[in-house]
Amino acid sequence: MKTSLSHGILVALLFSAAASAQNDAKTSGDLFSERYRPQFHYTTAKGWINDPIGLVFYEGEYHIFNDHNPFSCRFPGGKTNGEQSHWSHAVSTDLVHWKHLPIAVYPDNNGACWSGSGVVDWKNTTGFQMGKEPPLVLVYTSAGKSFGQSLVYSNDRGRTWKKYEGNPVLKQIAGDNRDPQVFWHEPTKKWVMVLYVRRGSAHFFISDDLKKWTAASEVALPGFHECPDLFELPVDGDAKNAKWVLYDARFHYWIGSFDGKTFTPTAGPLRGDYGRNFYAAQSWHNTKNRRIQIGWMGGGKYPGMPFNQQMSFPCELTLRTVNNGVRLFRNPVREIEMLYDEKFTLTDKTLKPGDNPLSDISGDLFDIQMEIEPGEASEFGIRLHDTPITYAGGKVSCLNCTADASPIGGLLKLRILVDRTSLEVFANDGAVTMTCCFLPKEKNTKLDLYARDGNIHIRSLRLSKLKSSWIP
Repeated sequence: MKTSLSHGILVALLFSAAASAQNDAKTSGDLFSERYRPQFHYTTAKGWINDPIGLVFYEGEYHIFNDHNPFSCRFPGGKTNGEQSHWSHAVSTDLVHWKHLPIAVYPDNNGACWSGSGVVDWKNTTGFQMGKEPPLVLVYTSAGKSFGQSLVYSNDRGRTWKKYEGNPVLKQIAGDNRDPQVFWHEPTKKWVMVLYVRRGSAHFFISDDLKKWTAASEVALPGFHECPDLFELPVDGDAKNAKWVLYDARFHYWIGSFDGKTFTPTAGPLRGDYGRNFYAAQSWHNTKNRRIQIGWMGGGKYPGMPFNQQMSFPCELTLRTVNNGVRLFRNPVREIEMLYDEKFTLTDKTLKPGDNPLSDISGDLFDIQMEIEPGEASEFGIRLHDTPITYAGGKVSCLNCTADASPIGGLLKLRILVDRTSLEVFANDGAVTMTCCFLPKEKNTKLDLYARDGNIHIRSLRLSKLKSSWIP
C-alpha cells in the first residue's frame, strides 16, 4: 500500500470502531436503530456510501463493497481531496443480515479508489494464490492525475487485501475511463472487461491473467453512461435459450448476444426501473442459478444520522417472454421471508369507497403483496407514512414517479417493500419496478387502503410486518 502509514492507521482505526459498533448496537439499542436508519436495507455504520461494487459470492458469503467516505457523511472528494473514495466492505450469508468488515481498498499514489468489480480467480490465472484458497480479486478505477484500472487481491476469503505492484494494469484510454466490470467467459477461456470510456458506447477488453489487457471491441449504445454490468440469463428458465443483458448506471438495458469480444444488441435501450432513486446497480458473480442485483438508492435524505445513503433491497433478475418480446423482470430475493413477523391476510373481498380494511394496522416495516381487480374504480391505492401509491388509468404512481402497469386479464399484481426511508414497488410480478426514497414528515405509521368512484375486488392481500435485519 502506497498511502502513508498515519493515514492508513487512522482510517483502519476509524472503520474498525464503526464496524465493532455494529455489534455493540445489538445490546445498546443506539446505532442501527436511529430514527431514519433503514432497518432491512444495507447501510454502513457511519460515513457516506454510493455505488455497490465488487459484488462476488464465495464459500457461502455474499461480499458487498461501496464507494465510501469513512471520514464524514459527504460525498467522497475527487482525485486529490483529503476525503477520497475508499472501498467499504461487508459480508452476508443470506443477503439480509450483514457483517461489516474493515475497509478493503485505500487511496494511494495512483489516486482515489473508484467503482469496479470483483471475481474469484478459480484457476489462479493471476498467480496471486498463496495457499489452498483461490484468490479474490477486485478490479477498480484508480482516479488520480490520470485514470487507470488496478487490482487488489485477497488470499483469506476477503479478510485482508494486497494491491498488485504493477498497478494500473490498464492505463488511461480517454477521458475518465472507469467502472471496470470483469468476469470470466468460459467458452473463450478469457477474462472480459466492460469499461465505460465515453457516453454512448461500451468498450470491451480481454485478458488471460487480469494483468495484461487487449482491446476487443467498441459497441455503440445510445445514451449508455457509466457503471456497466453484463451477464447471461436463460429466457423463461430455459438454459438452452439464453440471452445476454447489458445495462448502465441508469438501469437502461439492452438484450442481445455476446461472443467473448463483442456484444450485439437485439433489443433496447429499455428502462429497468421507473423510480427516482435507483442508480449504479451491480449483480453478484458466482451465484450459479441466480442473478441477484443491488443498487444505490442515491439522493435519499437522512438528517442528523451518522451515515448517509443506502442500498436497495437485493432482487433476483429473470428474463421472461411477454407480448412485446423478451424483458427483464426484477423481484425481491426470497430470503426476505427470514424477517417476516406478524401477518395480515385478506381474500376475495370487495372494497367500497370509504372503506379501509387496514385501519387497525400500523408499523413502518412491511412486505405487502396484493392481487387487485380494479373494476370500475377510477383509482385505488395504499397510503403509507401519508405517502400514496396509486393505480389509475393503467398507470402506477409513487412519489411523483409514474409507470405503465395495466392489469393482465383484469388483474393487477402489486408488491411494496416499506422501510423507514424508502418505498420499492413491483408491479405484475416484477415487470415494472419503482425504487424511491422519501423522508417521513412525522412518524405516522397508519395504513390506508382505498378505492375511488367505484368498487375494487381484492382477490388476495398478504401484509407481513418485518423485523429489523440489524437485530439477530
